[in-house]
Amino acid sequence: MTEKTIPLLSCRTIQPVIDFYTALGFEVTYLQKSPYAYVVVERGAVELQFFGMKEFNPEESLSGCYIITDEVDALYEAFRAGLREEYGKIPTRGIPRIGPVREMSYGVRQFIMTDPGGNSIRVGQPTGGDSAHQPAPKETFARALHFALTFADSREDPEAAAKILDRVLVLRNEKPTPGQLVRLLVLRGDIAHRLGEPEVAAELLERAAGVALPEEERALLADDFARLDELREALGGECASSVGRRPT
Repeated sequence: MTEKTIPLLSCRTIQPVIDFYTALGFEVTYLQKSPYAYVVVERGAVELQFFGMKEFNPEESLSGCYIITDEVDALYEAFRAGLREEYGKIPTRGIPRIGPVREMSYGVRQFIMTDPGGNSIRVGQPTGGDSAHQPAPKETFARALHFALTFADSREDPEAAAKILDRVLVLRNEKPTPGQLVRLLVLRGDIAHRLGEPEVAAELLERAAGVALPEEERALLADDFARLDELREALGGECASSVGRRPT
């Protein structure tokens, strides 16, 4: 026997969902308008089905699915390019949106999208690690990053992540390494952007851009600097154009 699981997801209206997924390279393989709205979209082996509910509120959606791939970075770039073409910019906050690609503590490299129906679509590539959450580090700033990333990019609770980061960013008796400081500031700036605080986000990202790092350490923080650039674009280029090159 061969089995296949097909997520069945809700939305308020069908057309915005069609526009979103066709921008990602999906094909509409079935469309029903009555007695109720229903659509099937497919991209390779991935099939998603949606039904319309006029009274449904996408902001309250708890639905979603996980897509496993062996090319997460390629999909991330392709999806971002498609969304830019569809919407004129890459939607990084609100609904719909696409989040950053991250190495998670439970053995996957992933990003999360939220479609017009409020459905959380996680796209991840196993990295060979343990699929369970790794124990939190003991060191103050590594521990803060561990939990803040989990809340921000796994549980999708940016408010909780912001509280964690705000507590450690004001410590006076301990100081993060320059690399840790970049990661803390970029993540906090990212969260400020998601929460609709563009001026706060721009200030935090400016600080991150000003941290001096040797090239070998910059290479280890490639995802963080890539996200900094993505956020600068989303914020309209408010941050400095020279990323990470100026002295502290």
